[in-house]
Amino acid sequence: MSERQARRGGGRDSKRAARQVSQTKQAAFIERRIPYFEVLSEESLELIEHNADTILEEIGIDFRDDPEAISLLKSAGADIQGERVRFPRGMCRTLIQATAPKEFTQHARNPERSTIIGGKRTVLVPAYGSPFVRDLDKGRRYASIEDFRNFVKLAYMSPGLHHSGGTVCEPVDLPVNKRHFDMIYSHLKYSDKPFMGSVTHYSRAQDTVDMAKIVFGEEFATNNCVTTSLINANSPMTYDDTMLGALKVYARNMQATVISPFILSGAMSPVTVAGTATQILAEALAGMAFAQLVRSGAPVVFGTFSSAVSMQSGAPTFGGPEPSLVMYTVAALARRLGVPFRSGGGLCASKLPDAQAAYEAANTLQTAALAGVNFMLHTAGWLEGGLVMGYEKFMMDVDQANMMSVLLGGVDMSENGQALDAFREVGPGKHFLGAAHTQRNFETAFYRSTLADNNSFEQWSEEGEQDMAQRANTLFKRVLAEYELPPMDQAIDEALLEFMAKRKAEFPDKDY
Repeated sequence: MSERQARRGGGRDSKRAARQVSQTKQAAFIERRIPYFEVLSEESLELIEHNADTILEEIGIDFRDDPEAISLLKSAGADIQGERVRFPRGMCRTLIQATAPKEFTQHARNPERSTIIGGKRTVLVPAYGSPFVRDLDKGRRYASIEDFRNFVKLAYMSPGLHHSGGTVCEPVDLPVNKRHFDMIYSHLKYSDKPFMGSVTHYSRAQDTVDMAKIVFGEEFATNNCVTTSLINANSPMTYDDTMLGALKVYARNMQATVISPFILSGAMSPVTVAGTATQILAEALAGMAFAQLVRSGAPVVFGTFSSAVSMQSGAPTFGGPEPSLVMYTVAALARRLGVPFRSGGGLCASKLPDAQAAYEAANTLQTAALAGVNFMLHTAGWLEGGLVMGYEKFMMDVDQANMMSVLLGGVDMSENGQALDAFREVGPGKHFLGAAHTQRNFETAFYRSTLADNNSFEQWSEEGEQDMAQRANTLFKRVLAEYELPPMDQAIDEALLEFMAKRKAEFPDKDY
């Protein structure tokens, strides 16, 4: 939304929107200017690394139903017994540190949106994978391709999000084996931010690469990273053929993969923080090392999704202290390894965009910010343990994402930040509201929430006594109404549609 559009309606809401536009700048990533929050000593981190190597050496990782993977690992010196792979101590770390890039650029079709993943940078990415969506008007329902497009548009219109994401929701109104075409097309057509590819079958990964080549050009896409895709370990200590197949396609094409153990502690890992972190490291090391064997130098991100289960019910829980400790620990391990780190997001178990959703999501988001996450998947929209993508929750999380850029930007220690001229002007016993320094910094002095209500009770009552979810409902509809399609060359659009039509005609619809 432009400042001119924001002012068009007049009144208090339009003025607030105009101030917000000037305050929240569109950026390709957040540049971190504050220290990392560390919870373990170097000795403790070394012990976890030692224990992870013990798992790799003594227990091993299963690489299932992929003879090619087994052959590559055997040739590299791993001990193979059936599908069980045991790695000599230090082998995985050596492979990764020898060739995996410490950071890399993921190019967007709009070069101004191209982002850098790694180093002291944070890239915020929408939630991923939900089969359901929810809003206040229609409630909980299966997601459609229209919902998918809506969330791509909302992410595109959100300055605090740097990435379009991947499977922002599952469009269940399309056949399982063909819906990836429409999802990738939606990312490429309705946004010009970076995007994530399909991983549910190796052929779908290849389709992603081929569609990217149409948009970016064969030569450019062959030599540059234009997609980053999620490869989950099937924890505990297993990689299946689906994930391995997609990983191989992307690695061979020098496209980035986020190698992520998916763990609910107590069910898929030990109940302890140190035990869970050890397993995460072992699984991630095996996957990232394998990617380097597929193609030396392929970009990888050390990923983790780690929460816990209730010891009473077995249900997943989010926003608790132990997963935060795991995240702080694994972030430090990723820095020691020398690769980018993925984790975090606005995770919650709540069914609604309520107080539980807010505090659980805020706990996870702030932990991820302080820990030093480089690629923050599930930043916006997550409800019900990931089963639901919420429209109102998306807008609430985007507000938090905007705040994170301010927090990570650190303290302004310039002459203006020191504010000595304000002290000299005001002196003792007076207020700073009318000071020249205050007037100069008025527009950007403090973060202004897009959703929080800070008005008097009387004003809030006069405006309808709306809660946060109701305000978010109004906001997402306004943002979608103001959406404008980013430009795309018509010939490229036609080539994408022709490719999709041809590929869809090659095989029948299936729901798997």
